[in-house]
Amino acid sequence: MKMIIGLGNPGKQYASTRHNVGFQAIDLLAEQLNAPAMQTKFNGMITTVRVGTEKVMLVKPLTYMNLSGECVRPLMDYYEVNDDEIVVIYDDLDLTPGKLRLRAKGGAGGHNGMKSLIAHLGTNEFNRIRIGVGRPDGPMSVADYVLGAFSKDEQPMIQEAVEKSASACRSWTDRPFLEIMNEYNGA
Repeated sequence: MKMIIGLGNPGKQYASTRHNVGFQAIDLLAEQLNAPAMQTKFNGMITTVRVGTEKVMLVKPLTYMNLSGECVRPLMDYYEVNDDEIVVIYDDLDLTPGKLRLRAKGGAGGHNGMKSLIAHLGTNEFNRIRIGVGRPDGPMSVADYVLGAFSKDEQPMIQEAVEKSASACRSWTDRPFLEIMNEYNGA
């Protein structure tokens, strides 16, 4: 089984925020794969779908961003999913809006959701897809920025990045992540 995890915060008030691009990618994947309705388990929303010969679980932690690992670790243990069988999709302040970056390992880069995952998994060696959201201009705090909505100018770039991340995840179901990483990072 492979597990694709989108990071974000639960609740309608956060649905369109910069911090929820991971949730948006999972929602798009669920729609594209005709996945069954999500169910609440292990402090997360999950659904499982078969893609070719691979069973794939889509996960949206409901623990709030900073506690994402509290959902993911128990799920991985229960379903016996290894670190190399997951991909985490999340927002990244250090990438320009709409830019995509795939990595097979790395640090949290100041992202509290990734800090929680790395702490609960006990490793930073797992696949991830970072979606660029840029940094705030001026005196706005980072917290206010990531919990804010995209501007009208940013929305098409972000939608394209969410679509590309979903496409990369679909490709990963039957190809090695390294191959997908080279394809998407080179584009």
